[in-house]
Amino acid sequence: MAAPPIPSTLYQEQEKQDFANVNKSKCDWELHKDLSSIATDSPKQHRYNAYPGRASFSQAELKRRRQKVHCGLLAIFIVLYMSYLIGRSFLSSRRGTTPATTRVLMDTIHRLGEKMHMKQHDMSTLVNGKLPTHYTLPSGDKIPAVALGVWKAGPGEVGPAVKAALNAGYRHIDGAWIYGNELEVGEAIKASGVPREEIWITSKLWNTFHAPKDVEPVLDQSLERLGTKYLDLYLMHWPVAFKNNGKNNDVDFELTENPYTTWKKLEEMVEKGKVRNIGISNFNIRRIKNLTANPLKIMPAVNQVELSYWNPQPELLKWSKENGLLLEAYSPLGSDGKVKESLQIPEVQAVAKELGITPAQAYISWHVQRGTVVLPKSVTPSRIEENLKVVTLPDSAFELLENAAASHEPVRSVDPSKSWGVDIWK
Repeated sequence: MAAPPIPSTLYQEQEKQDFANVNKSKCDWELHKDLSSIATDSPKQHRYNAYPGRASFSQAELKRRRQKVHCGLLAIFIVLYMSYLIGRSFLSSRRGTTPATTRVLMDTIHRLGEKMHMKQHDMSTLVNGKLPTHYTLPSGDKIPAVALGVWKAGPGEVGPAVKAALNAGYRHIDGAWIYGNELEVGEAIKASGVPREEIWITSKLWNTFHAPKDVEPVLDQSLERLGTKYLDLYLMHWPVAFKNNGKNNDVDFELTENPYTTWKKLEEMVEKGKVRNIGISNFNIRRIKNLTANPLKIMPAVNQVELSYWNPQPELLKWSKENGLLLEAYSPLGSDGKVKESLQIPEVQAVAKELGITPAQAYISWHVQRGTVVLPKSVTPSRIEENLKVVTLPDSAFELLENAAASHEPVRSVDPSKSWGVDIWK
């Protein structure tokens, strides 16, 4: 057997230290036997076990270390290879990923999924291997995982959209006072024939009505327009308060920074039975902590925020999960100006092709699998029906979308900070 490699300087210094501590009464032949055993051991054994003063590693630990190195090198190779494939697909065709590239890309991702567990697994929320259909709020109420959003749905089209959604199986309608379409939404719900108790209705408190005296009157207005005695969920629409003085977007900076009095009034609405659950919308972590630092009777059940391929907000999602706050994703396909571009992203096209679904369904499924309520909006019956059909993504496909969304600088599509004169995200 070949002699072991010469120890490094560090090991030589350690060797001198160890030999100096050897009991001088030890027989020469025993010392000779110890040194001989080092010479006959394998190089790996020599490196880790030759020196009594050095902490030895178990075989299991050595195996784990080798696996970490292997997985690290494998991950680097996969990332570089994926970048090459995606780049080639862009150069070869402007119409999306070619079939050959799609096949190779997905095969590569499948092999990666079999070899290693990535951090993005922590983002995945499956129930017995399946997507959740509902989430349970602190009140015990179960909120459906997919809703029809009615933002920007105009007169004459929002009613048919709500009817189409309820006929397709939706049981969650997400609206707001500021959308200006609550009356038509309420009429469509009544005409659908679906019992009120089977439908989850969300509305939102607009900025102008954050003053405690204004909360209940505007809530009553929403209830009347929607034709219901209660809301399942009522959200503070933005962490910004306007003065109710007839002026446009006149920010009340004190109430904006300290929304506790508004929240106490929302808690009162729960106590009166006009609202079953209360939450927030467009709050970042600092603003959430600022609110919850007060002695709240009811903690926020939901935070509705922009979540999409362009603005995935993994830090907010992770923090919310750790603190028991459910996120809802609005603009899940990107804003109006981004939807077309979103659906052409090579990774989502590859996942959609592999699973036999549409890119929109891949995105919506990804959002639900991340553990969020999803609020896709459409007034087209076929798309409304399509958006409800979510599927469980394989780990490899989920990781592909998660990594793709995290691979670029986040782009926020909805940001009225400049027009309102307040940094909402500070």
